[in-house]
Amino acid sequence: MEKTRRVQMELAQASYERLNRLKDEVEASTYTEVMKDALRLYEFFVDRDAAGDAVLLRDKTGATSQVKLFLSK
Repeated sequence: MEKTRRVQMELAQASYERLNRLKDEVEASTYTEVMKDALRLYEFFVDRDAAGDAVLLRDKTGATSQVKLFLSK
């Protein structure tokens, strides 16, 4: 079994409300589940960006546009 570590975070009220809304939206049982999923997604996009890949968004009409996730680069 993988060893776990406790992490304590302080969030602004707006951030807490976003976390709570996402927890409800994805029907997660805990905030930890939401944060672990978010971390996996963030890591994926950071790795793809580092590899020079682009993120494309296709809207409901079929139009495609590039999404720049990391503006600091």
